[in-house]
Amino acid sequence: MLRRKVLALATVTLLGVTLVPATQAQAAGSADWGACPASPPDIDPRQQCAALSLPLDYRKPAGRKITVTISRIAATDPALRRGILLLNPGGPGGSGLDLPTYLSQSLPAEVLARYDLIGFDPRGVGASTPITCGLDPATPVDLILPYPAPDGSIDRNVAFARSTARACAQQAGDLLPYLTTPNTARDMDRIRAALGERKLSYLGYSYGSYLGAVYTSLFPARSDRIILDSGVDPKLIWTRIWEQFGPATALRFPDFAKWAAARNDEYGLGATPAAVTRTYFKTAETLDRDPIVTPDLTITGNFFRELTRGALYDDRNFPTLAADWQTLNAGAVTSLEVPFDNGAAALWAIACGDITWTNNISSYARRSAESRRHYPITAGMPPNIWPCAFWEYRPTEPPVAVTDKGPRNVLIMQNLRDPATGWASGRGLRRALGNRAAFISQDAGGHGVYGIRAGTCATEIGTAFLVNGTLPARDRLCAGPTPDDVTMLSAVPTFRTGPLGINLGG
Repeated sequence: MLRRKVLALATVTLLGVTLVPATQAQAAGSADWGACPASPPDIDPRQQCAALSLPLDYRKPAGRKITVTISRIAATDPALRRGILLLNPGGPGGSGLDLPTYLSQSLPAEVLARYDLIGFDPRGVGASTPITCGLDPATPVDLILPYPAPDGSIDRNVAFARSTARACAQQAGDLLPYLTTPNTARDMDRIRAALGERKLSYLGYSYGSYLGAVYTSLFPARSDRIILDSGVDPKLIWTRIWEQFGPATALRFPDFAKWAAARNDEYGLGATPAAVTRTYFKTAETLDRDPIVTPDLTITGNFFRELTRGALYDDRNFPTLAADWQTLNAGAVTSLEVPFDNGAAALWAIACGDITWTNNISSYARRSAESRRHYPITAGMPPNIWPCAFWEYRPTEPPVAVTDKGPRNVLIMQNLRDPATGWASGRGLRRALGNRAAFISQDAGGHGVYGIRAGTCATEIGTAFLVNGTLPARDRLCAGPTPDDVTMLSAVPTFRTGPLGINLGG
């Protein structure tokens, strides 16, 4: 069976369930810890939650309030405790409420002894005041992620973008102007204050790297030790970040092709990487011509393309991906899970609220066609049109300038073959932060390094930074993880939350 997974670090969607009603949420000066809302059964019993009442609009701090729900697993050694480690899984639109549970199973004991792990659902997401665009559960994934038609036409994408922008304005209009990265960073500072901390340390993945960079730029004096993992180049938000999916996926795909070729006796996808690659294009083209109809939706070539792209976020997805290819080639699909409206709505709200997107349809068509020629694996999706082109609200403020002004307290970690935020994007974040940051590259594929899929070298560097404040004197290249390292991290759900926050896999 194929399954659609959304925001894969969370194993259950919270869909607007809050710990307490927003009118009862705690003021930002305190946190009243209690049971967590609607958590999956594998949540650590130590994890507690609280709801904070925060300003919707920080220009009017006494005005309308929203709820931001946070979670905590306390430091294991009170005698060694040095503060909080705030966590974000990415997205935009990723739920981070259960991250303390998952990362408590993979972060080194020295880190767990010293930090309270703090998760949160960002404004607009899950157990915080959520938004909706009224997305039809049957919406094909190749509209949420704008894959062109098999002939390259983007007409269907344009129509979907236009209607979705209108629906978002109707369903969540009064919230949309305030669901931005700078406001989420301000929420983070209110979380710090509510927990009585002078400073916060931070570990953010993917979009979370940009969020952390914005936080430490807005509040450099309140930033302690900041790890930005799988970096987003702040100069490329957001259209050019998505555009990087093309080259980044093309660089990553050979890892899977080589893996599958070595297991051709088991999966039958091709005896060489080139043969596996041919199987990919043949399967996509076959499904373009003759989609598989299931009770839930129609599986097209674009569905298959996104199934594959999303699975490339983590090597541990490879066996399931190979089995899914077999299933599709055999036409034996039985069912699929439905899309996640809140995650998509929050994604659009943040991406559309942070910057102004062009509404020049011909420019999207031209860039999509160019990407399709150069990077056929992603078929022209990365630079294609989003609802942001027709968004009914202009950004309320310009993007925060991420610069080298501030203390040297940032560690950037980046896989060489990241299919979402490619190495060049991480390097762009390093350039923006200048001498504030050290940059660690890891010779590996996938999305996420520290606490997700780190080798000994990257783990030791990240841990020394969080425990002792030690940063490498110069940028470094680390070897990738060994099979033993991957086994150590096996308790962590496969990391698939990229900038889109919506990925497919088994």
